[in-house]
Amino acid sequence: MTEVLGAKSTKELTARATTLLHALGITAPEPGELSARTPITGGQLLTLRPSSPDEADAAIGRAAAAFRTWRNVPAPERAAVVRKLAELLTTHRDELAELVSMEAGKIPAEAAGEVQEMIDICEFALGLSRQLYGHTMPSERPGHRLMETWHPLGVVGVISAFNFPVAVWAWNTAIALVCGDTVVWKPSETTPLTALACHTLLRRAATEAGADPEVHQLLQGNADIGSLLVEDERVALVSATGSVRMGKLVAPRVAERFGRCLLELGGNNGAIVTSSADLDLATRAIVFSAAGTAGQRCTTLRRLIVHRDVADALLDRLERAYRQLPVGNPFDKGTLVGPLINGNAYTAMRAALDKAVADGGELICGGERVEGFGDDAYYVRPAIVRMPAQTSVVREETFAPILYVLGYDDFDQAINLHNEVPQGLSSSIFTTDQREAERFLAADGSDCGIANVNIGTSGAEIGGAFGGEKQTGGGRESGSDSWKAYMRRATNTINYSTELPLAQGIEFG
Repeated sequence: MTEVLGAKSTKELTARATTLLHALGITAPEPGELSARTPITGGQLLTLRPSSPDEADAAIGRAAAAFRTWRNVPAPERAAVVRKLAELLTTHRDELAELVSMEAGKIPAEAAGEVQEMIDICEFALGLSRQLYGHTMPSERPGHRLMETWHPLGVVGVISAFNFPVAVWAWNTAIALVCGDTVVWKPSETTPLTALACHTLLRRAATEAGADPEVHQLLQGNADIGSLLVEDERVALVSATGSVRMGKLVAPRVAERFGRCLLELGGNNGAIVTSSADLDLATRAIVFSAAGTAGQRCTTLRRLIVHRDVADALLDRLERAYRQLPVGNPFDKGTLVGPLINGNAYTAMRAALDKAVADGGELICGGERVEGFGDDAYYVRPAIVRMPAQTSVVREETFAPILYVLGYDDFDQAINLHNEVPQGLSSSIFTTDQREAERFLAADGSDCGIANVNIGTSGAEIGGAFGGEKQTGGGRESGSDSWKAYMRRATNTINYSTELPLAQGIEFG
């Protein structure tokens, strides 16, 4: 392969990754069979030794043992670990963001935004530590009080994906720790260095806060190691982010042992552009949502449903914008679209485009591989395909920058097109008509977990619960009351009288 990519070669990136790890307090990881690869050149940065099954079993055991003490620590004291983590993330923001760019191929602005998201969720969890509220309800029996209390759940297993290698971990971990849970993390085998960095910072935060660092465990390896986490009865909650195929494997195995699942799966997100839309605003939002992160976000915009009166005008704007998108090394100034994660992603993209054209689609622009970056690095131009109908390939999620464009005539047709796919994560509408906006947000409007007006499908804030419906899994992470997934609820009845009346007026004896 060609070693040099612009000013960055695999050798240079490896040296830089080693420097970053040292800055984060990590000596060279023990070499092994797990490859830390960079999609920037397609080369190998370092190797790591994966966790063995015995080590995975021991790590889960340590987390379970730590939980028995951690659950009794007052929540505001548990939050001290998260506060210290936020401080360390702030101190090492640049180093961690650079590692994210190296392993996930994100441009620096997006990588830095992901690290900031980690800091934001830590701040959210700090406030949450004093707001794990239950309810008090009136009792039908005199001299009685009803209330609910929330208690720590247990060991939380976190399985994360490559595209947000640190933020999704932080969503789960910050809230789980504040809720009194311990965490065992199995990151993507594609991004082991960022995982090692986060694990090191979290353990350091726990130590500096005077807490037990065993509250967090890291398992590195392939899907077999993840399976051990899924099947272990000591793991009370499995929070898994990935494909629908992965979710179909995880959910029944956890359910079989009566564990809990929190699933964040496929997106295949859609946006409706109405005849009244501000097309300039819509264009800016669509381009970022569809092409950002090289289309490798669960919230990436993949289906654009446009009123036929404005379809040609909008497509002209989008095509001009797409043809100007700088594709290349994410570390090069001005780059907006970095590489796909690997060759499998490129193969899937090409197969989807070929199928779309075979189904009668018109390739407006994009889809070609950008050469000159090495045989094992996969850079592509984001593609726009105008489709005659929502065919099977449009209904599937391809994790690559493909935007399918569909036309509609009336609003009911647009809603039906939007909702007839099996996924249900994020959605948006571009309109200046309040009735259309409100209908989109109503019960018979978007069927997704996220529904936006006049912004794109990407870029969720941590204050709102994140997640989707249908094949997206139904889980909720990050803000709002998502903390309830990490705790167990107990309903309490307190009798402060000298009598013993029964509920429903039952008399016994």
